[in-house]
Amino acid sequence: MELRHFRYFMAVAEELHFGRAAERLHIEQSPLSRAIKELESDLGVQLFERDRHGTRLTWAGQVFLKDIQRVNLALEQARTNVRSAASGYRGILRIALSDGVAPQRMGALLALCRKEEPEVDIRLFEVSLAQQLKGLRQDLYDAGFARSSKAGEGIIANALWDDPLMIVIPARHPLLSRKLIPLAEALTFPLILYRPEAYEGFHGQLDRLLQSTAIQPNVATRVTTFNSMLAFVSGGYGLGFSSEPLITAFNYPEVVPRALADESARMTTYFLRPAEQASPELERFMARAYDITSNA
Repeated sequence: MELRHFRYFMAVAEELHFGRAAERLHIEQSPLSRAIKELESDLGVQLFERDRHGTRLTWAGQVFLKDIQRVNLALEQARTNVRSAASGYRGILRIALSDGVAPQRMGALLALCRKEEPEVDIRLFEVSLAQQLKGLRQDLYDAGFARSSKAGEGIIANALWDDPLMIVIPARHPLLSRKLIPLAEALTFPLILYRPEAYEGFHGQLDRLLQSTAIQPNVATRVTTFNSMLAFVSGGYGLGFSSEPLITAFNYPEVVPRALADESARMTTYFLRPAEQASPELERFMARAYDITSNA
């Protein structure tokens, strides 16, 4: 079994068509078919079913594809790591970001890291919370930031940043006559909320807050990104929600952020990491994250 077998298998598995896979790999179809037969013979299983309806992965093929994808990620990380070492870096931290982490906080943290430990290469990955948790368990990330403490077994989640929750209001809206907005009054208007799978942690904290009012919210639409929320709010479709640092980082003239009258309406950011012993580089990164919090 050779690495080319893995590449060929992934191409066919993703295309589900030997001709397109061969074209993508810049080879003829016959050597591709031979390589897949060699791989199946070596494994002792059938990976693909081919008939007049097309090409399909067998169950064994689906299982093999998941494992090969992990191998491919590990190889890509190895390439990246060796390039970083050649560039003079002495360590790498892979940090996942979920649920819209405030850019000011991350910017301050990265600036401190660059000042105190410039030889450590920090990589940021914007992913969903589900992807972050999976990546932390599979050693794809060293740590992450999210809006949820529900990390499950093997992951430590510590509260890090606590920010006021704000209402995002269209310009020229009647609520703008108030400096502080009672949540119950805001809920009398249509809302632009995030899809749970897109901003899972943010959605969970906001949902608990809305449930505490015993008022059924009128959801105009659900979105998957912060920019989509701003676009719908600026178009007058409804009101949105954001943490204070995130919304104040944007200069968006068609929307106006307003503080909620309830000072307990806040959004917590958590620092997530695997439960095993952290590396010295990660320990120092965590210490700087808490320094940013205490100095905010």
